[in-house]
Amino acid sequence: MNRREFSALMLASAGGAAIGAPAAFAQDAPEIVEMALGAEDAPVTIVEYASFTCPHCANFHTTVFKDLKTNYIDTGKVRFIYRDVYFDRFGLWAAMVARCGGEMRFFGIADMLYSRQKEWIGEGDPATVVDNLKRIGKTAGLTDEALDACLQDGAKAEALVAWYEENAKADDISSTPSFIVNDEKFSNMSYDDFAKAIDERV
Repeated sequence: MNRREFSALMLASAGGAAIGAPAAFAQDAPEIVEMALGAEDAPVTIVEYASFTCPHCANFHTTVFKDLKTNYIDTGKVRFIYRDVYFDRFGLWAAMVARCGGEMRFFGIADMLYSRQKEWIGEGDPATVVDNLKRIGKTAGLTDEALDACLQDGAKAEALVAWYEENAKADDISSTPSFIVNDEKFSNMSYDDFAKAIDERV
């Protein structure tokens, strides 16, 4: 299966019709913006690889990340970069909704996606999942029209899948959440372990 076929499959609903029904993918791939928080010149850079459908990722974002942001990102010690991993189509759809709000809204929407993960995934019915994701997007101030356009953007879906595959291969990512701390890879960690890894590099 090539990347275009995979992207179309990830967008497809259980009934066989694509959520966005993309008739064709653009020849020129859209630019994928790196979602990041913190000072660009911070001494430590943390890259997180995560999926919006991963329970361990949700636990990290609802517990560890809050203290990490307060004590290290907001104080200029850490540059935090978030990179999507797509193990399933719901994760891709969620990422498209999170990115629909641009850089200013991304982390706020991501926080809602993780804190309400069980709610929006529910029983796993695709149509219900889409409705739930759109509800989260509207809570963040996005319109139905904007959300429909984002979810129907087949070219962006293909570009996101290509970006994910390239990054995951380069950093040898096979599970989530995974972290690259100044070029060293770590699996899921507690806040204390994160603090130790950061303090050793500041």
